[in-house]
Amino acid sequence: MSRHFWLGMAIIFVSGVLNGSFPAPMKYSRRWRWENTWLVFAAVALLLLPWLMASGFVPGLAELYRGAAPRMLLYPLVFGFFWGIAQVTYGLGISAVGMALAIAVVAGLSCLGGSLVPLLVLSPAALLQPRGLLLLASMPVLIAGLSFSGAAGKRREQEQAKAANERGRSFLVGLGICIFTGIFGANLNLGFVFGEGVLRRSIAMGASPITATYAVWALVLGAGFIPNLLYCLHLLVRNRTWSLFHQTGWPKESLLGVAMALLWLGGMVGYGIGATLTGKYGTSVGYVLLTASIILASNLLGILTGEWKATSSRTKRLLAVGIALIVGSVIILNLGGLFPTA
Repeated sequence: MSRHFWLGMAIIFVSGVLNGSFPAPMKYSRRWRWENTWLVFAAVALLLLPWLMASGFVPGLAELYRGAAPRMLLYPLVFGFFWGIAQVTYGLGISAVGMALAIAVVAGLSCLGGSLVPLLVLSPAALLQPRGLLLLASMPVLIAGLSFSGAAGKRREQEQAKAANERGRSFLVGLGICIFTGIFGANLNLGFVFGEGVLRRSIAMGASPITATYAVWALVLGAGFIPNLLYCLHLLVRNRTWSLFHQTGWPKESLLGVAMALLWLGGMVGYGIGATLTGKYGTSVGYVLLTASIILASNLLGILTGEWKATSSRTKRLLAVGIALIVGSVIILNLGGLFPTA
């Protein structure tokens, strides 16, 4: 066990809380529409800060990219672009079903997809080894968790619509968006898995194992910014909300988007630092802690901010069972990290 194991785990826990809390500032937006706040968030979190970090901490970044084989750069860019589509629908899913349920569904499915695809592509024989068998065992648990969470969300929609004496928005559409996001969200992990060549080249050019990841971050997140930009521009034109950027209250509204970016990126970067300090358990035990803390933090904040008000105790119990099963599936899945692949 690494001598910095517990420090690394503490950093990972805090990182999960930060990441699970990132949508919260949007709840306090009063003047801007979704597309205004999300564009500021995406610009800072996916473009500005990652490239500043890569430029500041990776020696010879421009030379690194110029000297890299095109294929070495292509994988992070392609996977990053597809993940960017999921990041757009992530924001829409949070808006549709709330941060508590959306983050739980997305985190569980992304965790599964991000582990399953690299295993099938890089080590298909490992599917019949302990690591692969645990991954397969986690799937029915995850499906059960999604079923309970979905039932809770559907009951919440009906109960809240009845309490307000109005027709609720379609929960099933929102849940479908979250499921799509969870599946496509695995592209973030795939971008890093298949960006290993950039990572090795960065270390060879003098970057530390922690900061070397910033060279991959810049590519994956930068490519992910493109779908976010295009969709937000579409909404700004369609809804004629460009003018909100310079109307009264824009500094406060901008800060909410920046706060979202700092929470989200702080969680991502913090996990990288914590996983490195934790040592060989960083991608197994550490990732379990990260995902669990993301789900629990988002659910706690969702409850505190009133997402589940006017709902029955039975509905809340269904949610609790669903979340527990999703966390359980993540634990089963990542226990496979304790077993080496052949």
